[in-house]
Amino acid sequence: RAFDILICSFILLPLIPILIIISLLILVFEGLPIIHWSKRVGINEKIFLMPKFRTMKTNTPDVATHLIANPEEHITNIGNFLRNTSLDELPQIYSIVTGDMSLVGPRPALHNQDDLIELRKKLNIFTFKPGVTGWAQVNGRDELSIENKTLLDRYYCENQNFFFDLKILLLTVIKVIKKTGI
Repeated sequence: RAFDILICSFILLPLIPILIIISLLILVFEGLPIIHWSKRVGINEKIFLMPKFRTMKTNTPDVATHLIANPEEHITNIGNFLRNTSLDELPQIYSIVTGDMSLVGPRPALHNQDDLIELRKKLNIFTFKPGVTGWAQVNGRDELSIENKTLLDRYYCENQNFFFDLKILLLTVIKVIKKTGI
């Protein structure tokens, strides 16, 4: 927790201009709301609201993107850019500060991803705080099956330590810069 707060404190000030620019772009080109608050399942299966910059049109169904027929039809003009650069994730700093999330951990499941939630229950993954990035994200993210993601999340939970978290953060930065697996 102390590491999460320290890093957020360090990066928040330089990010303020970027957050403002993105907010203004969404407001001008897409309208309100700027932030999408997504119901997620956190530690101990507690539901919390996770903020992301809105990348989907306001009439998009509240399900995982892979469950939407023709998801590209629902993505906003700015949405592809925000997703490809992972800038849509920046508001999650709020969830780190409030204690709902950590920098590193299993990505929080959507409240209605029943298959993922059941697998995580079986493997006791909900005993860990969800993260902005995680072992599954740096090992394939959306290219992975739910079963493989869950196994990678379990591996993280069994082997979590400060240096493993640093490795995941470094790999995340590399993947975002290279735009691979994002």
